[in-house]
Amino acid sequence: MAQKEVLMRLRQHAMEIFDAALDAGDPVKAVKGAVRREGDELVVSDLRIDLKKVQRVLVVGAGKATAAMAGAVEELLGDRLDLGLISVKYGHAVPLARVKVKEAGHPIPDRNGEDAARQIMELLLDAVAKDLVISCISGGGSALLPLAADPVTLNEKVELTRLLLGAGADIHEMNAVRKHLSVTKGGNLMRIAYPARVLSLILSDVVGDEPDTIASGPFAADRSTFEEALGVLEKYGLLTKAPRSIVQRLEDGAAGLVPETPKPGDEIFSRAWSVIVGSNAVSLAAAAIAAQKLGYRTMILSSRIVGDTTQAALFHAAIAEEVRATGHPIIPPACILSGGETTVTLRGNGLGGRNQEFALSLVEIAARLHNVVILSAGSDGTDGPTDAAGALVDTTTCERAVSLGLDPSLYLRNNDSYHFFEPLGDLIKTGPTLTNVMDVRIMLFA
Repeated sequence: MAQKEVLMRLRQHAMEIFDAALDAGDPVKAVKGAVRREGDELVVSDLRIDLKKVQRVLVVGAGKATAAMAGAVEELLGDRLDLGLISVKYGHAVPLARVKVKEAGHPIPDRNGEDAARQIMELLLDAVAKDLVISCISGGGSALLPLAADPVTLNEKVELTRLLLGAGADIHEMNAVRKHLSVTKGGNLMRIAYPARVLSLILSDVVGDEPDTIASGPFAADRSTFEEALGVLEKYGLLTKAPRSIVQRLEDGAAGLVPETPKPGDEIFSRAWSVIVGSNAVSLAAAAIAAQKLGYRTMILSSRIVGDTTQAALFHAAIAEEVRATGHPIIPPACILSGGETTVTLRGNGLGGRNQEFALSLVEIAARLHNVVILSAGSDGTDGPTDAAGALVDTTTCERAVSLGLDPSLYLRNNDSYHFFEPLGDLIKTGPTLTNVMDVRIMLFA
C-alpha cells in the first residue's frame, strides 16, 4: 500500500480512537453510570439517599460539562428536583427544565461568572439540614465561579490569571492561589451550604482525580495554604507583577490575619460526599479498546503526563523512535495512548494551545519516522484561546509545510502552532464536546 494511503488510514483511525475517548467522557453517560434511582432512593456507589426524607433537591455547579451533567440529574429525578443554577463556558449550554444555566468566561473569568457565583451562594444560604444539594463539577469550574474575596477585584483576578497562565503555572499551583482569593473555592461553598447534605458529581480534568483540585474544590476540604499560594507567586517572579491587593491578602493570610479555607477534619465535611463519575483514565481505556478493535497492539503509557509541553513531546518522540528502531515497548501495528495536561511557557506572541504546541514539537521528528500519525487534542474541544481542539502530525507534515514556506522551528519559537497547522488542514476542530477529561494523545504506527 502506498504511503499516502497508509497515512490516510492511520489518520482516520486516530480520529476514530479519539472519538471513542470522547464518548467515554460523555457527561450524561458518566452521571447515569454512577447514579441511579430506585424508587424513592437515590443510589450512588454505597451511598443511598432516601428522597422521602429530603425537603428540597437543589442542583448547583460549574464547569464546561456541567450543563449536560445537570441534564442527566434532571432525567433521573424528574419533578423531585426543585431548582438550581449551573455556570458553563460560553457555547456549552444545553436547555434544561428546572436548572438555570448561565454562560460565562473561561479561562479568563468575567462578570457573568461572578454573577453566577453570587446566585449560587444565595441558593446555598437558604439551604437547610433536610435539603440535598447535588453539585455538578467539571473542568473549567474554577474560572466559572470567580467571586473574589475582599479587597481583591475581579479585574485583578483576571490579571493574575493571565500572569499565571503565561508563566506556565500548573493546575495545582493555579488553584492554590485561586482558592485563597475566593469566597467560593477551596471548600467555601460547603461552608455556606452546611448543614445541608451535598453530593458532588465530578467529571475530573486533573491528574490524580483529587476533588479538592478539580474546579478548585468548592465543596471539598482544602489542603493548600495561604503560605503555599504566596510561594507560587514567588516561584514565578510575580510578587512585584501581581496586583498589590492580591499579594497583600496572601501575605495577611500567611501571617494568620485572614481565616484559612476549611481543612480536612472540619465538621462541615461530615455532610459532604464526592464521586468521580468520569476521568482521563476512563477515556484512555475506551480509546484502547477502540484501537484494539481496529487491529493495533495497544498500550496506555500514562494518564498523568504533566509538566512542560515541549519536554513531554520530546519524551513521546523518544518512545516513537524506539518503537521504529527496536519494536519496544510495542511492535507495530501499534497504538500508544497517553493523557494528562501539560503547560506552555509563552515566549512569543503567536496563537495556539498546549495540544497544538505538542504536535508542532514533533513535526521534524515525525518526518524521520516511517508511517506514523500523532494526534494531540483536548477532550473539551478547545485548546488555548482557539477554535481547535488540537492537531494531527504525520510523516509528511514537515515536507508539506516546507512546500508552503512554513518553518516549524520558527512557528514553535513564536508559540504560533495554530497558524502553522491551519494552512495544512491539520487542525482538529470538534466544537464544544460538552465534556472535559484533560487531553488525549494518540501515536499510531503502521
